[in-house]
Amino acid sequence: MVEHILPERQLRELQKAMLDFMQTQGYTESAQAFARETNNEGFIADPKDRHHNLLAKKWTSVIRLQRKIMELESKISKMQADIDSGAIVRRANKGTGEWLPRPPAKLKLAQHRSPITCVRFHPQYTVLATASEDMTVKIWDSEAGDFERSLKGHTKAVQDMVFDNKGAVLVTCSADLTLRVWDVANEYKCVRTLHGHDHCVSAVRFLGSDKIVSASRDKTIRIWELATGYCVRTLTGHSEWVRCVDVSADARLLCSASNDQSVRVWDPATGECKADMRGHENVVEVAKFAPVNSYACLRRLSGMPPALAEKPTTANGASDENPVSGSVSANAPGLFIVSGSRDKTLKLWDATSTQLLHTFVGHDDWVRDFVFHPSGKTLISVSDDKTMRVWDLATGRCAKTIEASEHFTTCIDFSIVSPLVATGSVDTEVSLWECR
Repeated sequence: MVEHILPERQLRELQKAMLDFMQTQGYTESAQAFARETNNEGFIADPKDRHHNLLAKKWTSVIRLQRKIMELESKISKMQADIDSGAIVRRANKGTGEWLPRPPAKLKLAQHRSPITCVRFHPQYTVLATASEDMTVKIWDSEAGDFERSLKGHTKAVQDMVFDNKGAVLVTCSADLTLRVWDVANEYKCVRTLHGHDHCVSAVRFLGSDKIVSASRDKTIRIWELATGYCVRTLTGHSEWVRCVDVSADARLLCSASNDQSVRVWDPATGECKADMRGHENVVEVAKFAPVNSYACLRRLSGMPPALAEKPTTANGASDENPVSGSVSANAPGLFIVSGSRDKTLKLWDATSTQLLHTFVGHDDWVRDFVFHPSGKTLISVSDDKTMRVWDLATGRCAKTIEASEHFTTCIDFSIVSPLVATGSVDTEVSLWECR
């Protein structure tokens, strides 16, 4: 007698799952014979029964696990090859926080039907959101590259999106003049639509945990209450389309980029424009505050002595919440801004003095987007020249150039959960790059 590998309970489950499969597929005689031999003659396939389609589901799971095993075996082989060649030894002093994207792309995600406009990693899980001119946002498992769901509701191109710090809410903005708030925990249900802009909404960010800030082709920047959806302040000053908006780490300052070729700094508490920086020779597509951990490199790049950097600096971002001294430490958020433009350059600005500190030259076409590396030592930009470039922030030099796509590369993001970079392109594909 053959000894059963499965326990009795699991054996009975398997038998019923097999019977369900045979009956639903029309294998009537085989099902009757199998039912007699296994003492399950009373079993009838029922869509409400927990055995329904169980065999197919288990089979699919096995295939998925086999694929994952093959991927892991491939990674192990690559790591072994690195060890054998001595590459691991050469990188021994390089922490994972300094790993950079390495070609070829690990995965290509192809579900969108129009150019990709934005890519955003979830702040806590291996989830990637991608937005497109096809009016949808798609959610993916960023580790396996599996498509999970599509968010529909916007009636024109989705231009930008952002998760809150906890990843509980996703906010999107669109050329349909609206912003939409999606509840991540509730299967990404759209819980609110914000109306108020008079033209295409280009960019969106969280301002603290309870407010949203958006930029628009109507030349304004608007601040919204997340809980009510009310617009509580409108910032005006740009003379053309406002392409981008960013928020300092302490939420006391905003910076914006515009078709009027300027980069501006704002106090969101008062709506006052604190600085107007000009130097680009074409549309400024993107502007972002530099993270505090990049300051040492940026000061070295701009020739600021370390001793001088420790002296108090006049604060652009002194708000009503902290009006004590009128000065801030050398490590206060919002002191430096980097911008990218259609003039093919990125520029580093002192947000306090509005002085241009450095120009990064290397791209051969419009600079569309960039992201700061978590280490604070490098910056990664993407461009219509189809490349992704890695810049050393201490020297200002382009340290690495990667062919990112076969068409204009429009957007980039860096995961803080796993060492992955995502890029999107006009060719409708999203590429995932492993960092090593």
